[in-house]
Amino acid sequence: MRRSPWATLAVLALAQFIVVLDVTIVNVALPHIQADLHFSADSLQWVINAYTLLFGGFLLLGGRMADLLGPRRVFTAGLVLFGATSLVAGLSNSPEFLIGARAVQGLGGALLSPAALAILTMTFAHGRERNIAMGVWGGLAGLGGTLGVVAGGVLVDSLSWQWVFFVNVPIVIALIALIPVFVPDMRHSTGRRTFDTLGAVLGTAGLMSVVYGVVRSEPAGWGSFEVVGVLTAGVLMLAAFVVVESRSAAPLVPLRLFRSRALSVSGASLALNGAGFLSMFFLTAIYLQQVRGDSALEAGVHFLPMGGAAIVGAVLASQLVQRLGTRTVQLGGAVLSLAGLLLLSQADATGSYSSQLLPGLIIFGFGIIGVGVPGQINAVSEVRPVEAGAASGVVNAMYQVGGALGLAIVTTLSISHTTHELTHGATQLQALQSGYERGLLAAAAFAVANVLLTLATPQLQPTSEQLAEATAAA
Repeated sequence: MRRSPWATLAVLALAQFIVVLDVTIVNVALPHIQADLHFSADSLQWVINAYTLLFGGFLLLGGRMADLLGPRRVFTAGLVLFGATSLVAGLSNSPEFLIGARAVQGLGGALLSPAALAILTMTFAHGRERNIAMGVWGGLAGLGGTLGVVAGGVLVDSLSWQWVFFVNVPIVIALIALIPVFVPDMRHSTGRRTFDTLGAVLGTAGLMSVVYGVVRSEPAGWGSFEVVGVLTAGVLMLAAFVVVESRSAAPLVPLRLFRSRALSVSGASLALNGAGFLSMFFLTAIYLQQVRGDSALEAGVHFLPMGGAAIVGAVLASQLVQRLGTRTVQLGGAVLSLAGLLLLSQADATGSYSSQLLPGLIIFGFGIIGVGVPGQINAVSEVRPVEAGAASGVVNAMYQVGGALGLAIVTTLSISHTTHELTHGATQLQALQSGYERGLLAAAAFAVANVLLTLATPQLQPTSEQLAEATAAA
């Protein structure tokens, strides 16, 4: 059967659209989820982190499975899992149930996203057509992130928070029906069917233990048996992960890649970028509704300028890196991210949105993409072409994991400060406002570290192919 490659792209891009959409669409529903399911302040972040950690932790395994089992088969399995757990998440009646559904939903995303990208790269030949396809892929994914906040607000205000999950179900059903017609069944690996499942489990479980330990440090105390035990277990599992990767015949994370200074530094920079972004998004979504009194839809609309700035910023960054070089653009992005976070931290409950929040959101939107585009280019600049896919997968996983760890740290500091203010006579509104400010200042510390780290990144003038792939990934 002859298939149009552009029809194939439409199916793949729509699947990636809902994966990205699910990161942002949930944020504006968080206060409603917290009130309805009785989440504690410190456990609410797991609605985001359970998804992010499983997505980042199993992203490389998903890519390996697509190589060996065939990307269409893994893409379909990921979609089915993603759709089924979206339904389960919407039906959740307890925090534990929802967090579990979100974790498995992240696993579904980790299967379908790299498989979709593998199909795309095999469908379009290297050159102009692939560049256009990657631009469409990245543009729709970016649009999903931007529209997610508004779609979430509409669904929460007009129906209920459950619909931010239910909305995925009919889309997934339609995509599954379209796969046999528009998505070719292809293989591009003849290697042994070796899956580093142990590595994926150890790495993800270790990271989840560390994040859980950080989260529990505020209510239980850093010196408590629970926190020390969980953190120790997490560190031991991560150490075991490194040992397994160093001995595996087909490792998820080829440790030799980290001999490249460009990959190591850029990966760390993207992890810090993820930490700042996820923390800002989480805190501001709650601040807009619980401190400023926005509805879910109003909160979503208030995020739109940031998404628009990121889309415009991606175009500008793509042009500037060819003229100024990657390090210059990345440094500018890190500085803008820092400035945006500092501006946002100064907002109060009575000031106008246009003067106190809008400038910070726009500047931050430009900043995060200003780090993302050149960071992706630098990350793969020193690796062999045959390892470029693995290197890109590693830094994307680092971005997700960095976001989860950063959110845990920032939320813990924010909640701790809020609790301290409440015990010293502040009103609920004053305490939340103060906790928001402290949390964003902690996120700004990640941006400061990123500014310093960017000074160590190489200065490159990318090719048009590198640019198209990096922009889509960012």
